[in-house]
Amino acid sequence: MKTVFIADDEHNIREGLKFIMDWEEAGFQICGEAANGEEALNGILTKNPSLCLLDIKMPKMNGIDVIMHAREHGYKGKFIILSGYSDFTYAQSAMRYGVEHYLTKPIDEDELSAAVEKIKDKIEKEEATSQKSIHFRKKAKDVILHELITGTGKSDTPLSEEEIQELHLAADIYQVVVYENFLRKASGPTYSFADLLKVANKENHTFEHLEKNQREIILLKGNYALSRFQDFLSHYEKEPPQAGSPLDSLFLAYGKPVTSLEQISISYEEAIALIERRFFCVQGQHTLGFDELPDVEAKEQSLSDDIMQNFSSELSDYLQSFNRKKVAETLHELEEYLYNVKNNITEVKLFLTDLYLQIKEKMNHTYSTAN
Repeated sequence: MKTVFIADDEHNIREGLKFIMDWEEAGFQICGEAANGEEALNGILTKNPSLCLLDIKMPKMNGIDVIMHAREHGYKGKFIILSGYSDFTYAQSAMRYGVEHYLTKPIDEDELSAAVEKIKDKIEKEEATSQKSIHFRKKAKDVILHELITGTGKSDTPLSEEEIQELHLAADIYQVVVYENFLRKASGPTYSFADLLKVANKENHTFEHLEKNQREIILLKGNYALSRFQDFLSHYEKEPPQAGSPLDSLFLAYGKPVTSLEQISISYEEAIALIERRFFCVQGQHTLGFDELPDVEAKEQSLSDDIMQNFSSELSDYLQSFNRKKVAETLHELEEYLYNVKNNITEVKLFLTDLYLQIKEKMNHTYSTAN
């Protein structure tokens, strides 16, 4: 509900204003009163009422000065000026500070009700416009963030310094973290990223968040955020979460830190490439970092039928000879080879499926009576 503050040096007038109309029916609740200008200013700045009924002539500070100081301190509420003097110069002074209604004493109930109704309508229209503005700004920021992080921006025009500051993107260093819920039985992460890092993220100064393909994407901003993330990683890796806990369902991958907005997409691409390689992680492993990303371009390795045949023959031979040591060594070589190929994980899985079927066929051929 909207609030109203009453300021007049005469007690009887303050009491009369409380009952001259049904404030609750009008959509307002009386939140305070004052008997002089200083009390009025303190009450306005403390309670931030939607509307203030303010007498022009008060001890310690007149109404115009109260309005002036309130505006200087950022108060954006509405004023109705009350005065026993029909002096237009007061009204002119008040209007310079956005006062739209100037009522003379004794206050007429109908006149006050009409003024309050107009102010209520104006407040509601401003609130609706503000909500729309917030919605569109958020939507625009979400689009900009998505394009910035994923490197899919269509415009070659970089963000201006003013835009960077307005979007809270200014920082000396950035890092992208991607995390997902990998336990099918879990309904989803129950901790916010701010909870995980134990940071306050008021107005998104510490990190930004968006979702893509059922994954949570975090853009860390600034040395403090990156430091808190490293602290979290150290604790997370040294003391793995208990089985079945919400943290046990998370897998995190993180790209390298970068120092400009234009490089953020590089950190993101690394994090995505790493989270795709969760297939290779050992049981209980919850993180993969940029230092574990293979340099597939330098090694220029890719899946091939010839290599599959070699692994198939070796593993079949070692299995037939019951050579566990060689089987383990060959499997380790296979893992290293697959981890460093350029192919995607789907292709790697198909490679392994075909390899298994080849080995099974060879073993069935050798031991034709085997089930």
